[in-house]
Amino acid sequence: MTKTTVARRYAKALFQLLNKEGLENAQAGLQALANALQESTELKHILASPVFTIEEKSSVLTACSERVGCPPTLARFCEQLLKKNRVGVLPEIAKAFRDLMDKEQGKQQVSITSAQSMDETSREDLQDKLQGLLNKPVDVSFHEDPSLLSGIQIRIGSKVYDSTIKGRLQKMRAQLVKG
Repeated sequence: MTKTTVARRYAKALFQLLNKEGLENAQAGLQALANALQESTELKHILASPVFTIEEKSSVLTACSERVGCPPTLARFCEQLLKKNRVGVLPEIAKAFRDLMDKEQGKQQVSITSAQSMDETSREDLQDKLQGLLNKPVDVSFHEDPSLLSGIQIRIGSKVYDSTIKGRLQKMRAQLVKG
């Protein structure tokens, strides 16, 4: 089973456990824990090491979840992840949970990457156009990547729309190698 499949199952189970009022707090807590797990080598070491008992790992994870303001249900959920040896999938679970929340709220996640920084007016115009095209509210995150050279890359779900110079060069290279 892939990480994504496992993550979706756990995210769905957590989503069904929580009431609608607790979803925002749980999502914020899950994301904070996922970020901590990705950024802290000490936390990764503690949670992955066989030297520490499940109770010790659980107390560390519970303390982390309390620090970031997670609801009690999420702390118990994390204990189950530890027992099933799935705590390493936490970042993927956080993403899958956010996707479920967006679906529930009728929102679409969109990621826009540009070579240079975009001014606020351009960002708002782009967001308004995307909302009109998709006929639903969008939650847009903007990123910069100078290696794109010029243009923008828009990611909507699993689809990527690429109008960057780097993307065009890669397509030309693939055609030349193919031919």
